[in-house]
Amino acid sequence: MMSLLCITIISLTLAGSAYSQVTSPPSSPSVKVFADLGSNVTLPCKLQSSDTTSFGNIGIRVRWTKVAEDESLNEDVLVSMGFHKKTYGSFEDRVFLQELDSDDASLIITEVSKEDMGKYHCEIINGVEDTVQEIILEVQGGAIDGVVFPYSPHVGRYNLNFQDAMQACADQGAVGATFDQLFEAWKGGLDWCNAGWLSDGTVQYPITKPRAPCGGTNSGPGLRSYGRQNRMSRYDVFCYAPALKGRLYWLVQPDRLTFDEAVQACLNDGAEIAKVGHMYSAWKVEGYDRCDAGWLADGSVRYPISRPRKNCSPTEAAVRLVGFPDKSQKSYGVYCYKADQ
Repeated sequence: MMSLLCITIISLTLAGSAYSQVTSPPSSPSVKVFADLGSNVTLPCKLQSSDTTSFGNIGIRVRWTKVAEDESLNEDVLVSMGFHKKTYGSFEDRVFLQELDSDDASLIITEVSKEDMGKYHCEIINGVEDTVQEIILEVQGGAIDGVVFPYSPHVGRYNLNFQDAMQACADQGAVGATFDQLFEAWKGGLDWCNAGWLSDGTVQYPITKPRAPCGGTNSGPGLRSYGRQNRMSRYDVFCYAPALKGRLYWLVQPDRLTFDEAVQACLNDGAEIAKVGHMYSAWKVEGYDRCDAGWLADGSVRYPISRPRKNCSPTEAAVRLVGFPDKSQKSYGVYCYKADQ
């Protein structure tokens, strides 16, 4: 005889939030799935009972949730009821049901990032029966081993002599970029119209889209070079941050923080406030994506977007700079960095 599980009464709201939180344990052993960074992956889930109507029926509901250790931090991924489906948060327009047959509730995730790694619950609700299947997603690899990024201090552009430029990179968990590293970054699409120091004492900048203010339109795409400059001259700098030997993360806090409060909050969590190089590396190498502006160690406020979308970074993947606000403002959260032990 089919056992009946006590479940929370839920409803599907396509314009707002998804189902209420459900804490039902998995109805079957968990399945582990592996995916390469940037690939597409399918998380399997099928209706298991042969004597129930398929989930394509209007009365059957499917809910996918990314499960956190702290239940209050669970993320809604997708909900489906009949022909009506809705995706949420960083999964919006990036996930969909496979639906190979009428019993198939498998989830396809496109453009997999490190942030997608973790535990997922697939819940199929059919009247009194509530089936929960658990899938663990592991994300592997990625050929990129570092990232070049342009940097200027809070006082504005073109304020760094050569020595200060190299120190600025070191302060941000990086080193001065080499010509070869900048060249590879340019081939990968880096376009930046401000000239910056490289580690060999030359001053250059990468242009993929020639335009009048950036060396003119007669020159094709490439590295624009000012050659070797007097080391007391002032420019920006191009830094190189290697792959992280630790973890950058958004620290969940009940309130917005001043800069000093942000520094202390990371220390209280056994970490340090993240540096600009940490964020660029997590963004480029690991595909880290979060649409929340947070303090970094240099007093700037930034956020990393690897999947462009409305209200975050609509046209390009980028680390977005909000600015260098008054450090006493309680307007932002914080990104922390915890090194591997």
